[in-house]
Amino acid sequence: MLEIVNLRKVYGTTEVLRIPELRFAPGEIVGLVGNNGAGKTTLISLVLDLIEATEGQVLSKGMDVSRSENWKMYTSAYLDDSFLIGFLTPDEYFEFLGGLYNIGPADVREFVAQFESVFNGEVLGQKKYIRDLSMGNRKKVGLVGTLIGDPEVVLWDEPFANLDPTTQIRVRNLISDQSANRTFVVSSHDLHLVADVCTRIVILEKGQLVKNLQRSEFSELYAHFGVE
Repeated sequence: MLEIVNLRKVYGTTEVLRIPELRFAPGEIVGLVGNNGAGKTTLISLVLDLIEATEGQVLSKGMDVSRSENWKMYTSAYLDDSFLIGFLTPDEYFEFLGGLYNIGPADVREFVAQFESVFNGEVLGQKKYIRDLSMGNRKKVGLVGTLIGDPEVVLWDEPFANLDPTTQIRVRNLISDQSANRTFVVSSHDLHLVADVCTRIVILEKGQLVKNLQRSEFSELYAHFGVE
């Protein structure tokens, strides 16, 4: 589904990412793990063609994402609040997203209603603008919004940050429930939640891929970061 080929990103004289080869297959939940500055957000931004690679390619179904627009119709992502539209209510925002995929308002409402356990009565039907929601509730809107349109590829950057423990567990379960036949890429600092939900974990360090771990190897994840 996704393939990284000799990918490199340089700012000035500083190399911030160098990954010779990496693949993400349908049905995989891949965790991107690393300390601040490891290159996680840079990698996701390159996959989404938000920044230009210095060298190499990101291929989606064999298409170079920097040379084609077709991948955008089956790819969805949430990185931060800039992906939201602050002057809309959550209900309006979800309907707007549905319109991009020719999904009617009634069908959108029916779809997002299934995530009420995540919203916890604080998002839908509240008549509050997204910009006026708490940071955690804005994140909930962004995450659920990525699932509208049944995308084949979903990328989430730090989905567990700024969420209370109960909601973190619900988001973990959401990833698991929604991962069938999708490529899910999740960047996170939370080693335990990532290990709970991911089928594979990629560890980045100073812009380089240092470990590519299958589930049976996850004990190396904790050892790498000195966590029990």
